Amino acid sequence: MSTLLKIEFTIPEEIADEAGVFIASKIPHGWEETPVENGRRITLYLEDHPLGQEVASEFQTRFIDADVVATEETPEDWVMAWKDFFVPVNCGETFKIFPPWLNEDEANGTTHIVIEPKMAFGTGHHPTTSLCLGTIGTLAKEKHIHPGQTFLDLGTGSGILAIGLAKAGLSGMGLDNDPIAIPCALENAQVNDVADSVEMAVGTIDCLDGNAQFDLIVANILSGPLIEIADDILAHIAPGGALVLSGILADKQSDAVAEAYDRRGIGMPQRFVEGEWVCLVWENIER
Repeated sequence: MSTLLKIEFTIPEEIADEAGVFIASKIPHGWEETPVENGRRITLYLEDHPLGQEVASEFQTRFIDADVVATEETPEDWVMAWKDFFVPVNCGETFKIFPPWLNEDEANGTTHIVIEPKMAFGTGHHPTTSLCLGTIGTLAKEKHIHPGQTFLDLGTGSGILAIGLAKAGLSGMGLDNDPIAIPCALENAQVNDVADSVEMAVGTIDCLDGNAQFDLIVANILSGPLIEIADDILAHIAPGGALVLSGILADKQSDAVAEAYDRRGIGMPQRFVEGEWVCLVWENIER
């Protein structure tokens, strides 16, 4: 049976978010962050051992204070590690994330999303995911989005945002350039009984039909790509539509992204912040 490469980094809190951005630029799927004394432990799993060793080496070179450990594990060990780590997550007032083995029948006023932790980004534990889901819940509560509308989820990962939108009554598409992500997203959509409302595909925004438009676009990726594809994103927003962007650090990155979209005539966004991360939101976009 093939093995996985488990890489653990222990880093000081002051560089934890910078380290997360670095990792996101190197691998297409998610990772686990665990608070430790004066910092965080970041754990990720890779199937490509040469790539994993290269990431570990680059990380150690860039973050000289980090303690980097790489070990081999079987897939069964990986699954059990997730079961030890994964706890339900509240994302705003509307959504709560559960793994299959902890899902509760009682909703307690929240909409449940069941996510099988696999090698795709988006379990609800990362602040950008919970920020986006919380924002989606707020937009739905305030009637800025509503059943019958359409959405595009760029960088869908595990499909968690697309599933949340489908549970809010919308239908649409999730795109990801990582072929590992889409089977995970499809499985999660089926587990959550929204497979009929969500289409998943490998690709980026440039694979869409030029005339395709959506009432809401969400993109939880990185600030650089968000700026680079700003024109493409805005070209696919229907008149009066909304835009939710995250994967952005709440420093100069958020200003750069906001200004890039403001220059294209949609004004400045609302900002929702959690820790070092920000979610930018535009409503009723007219161009």
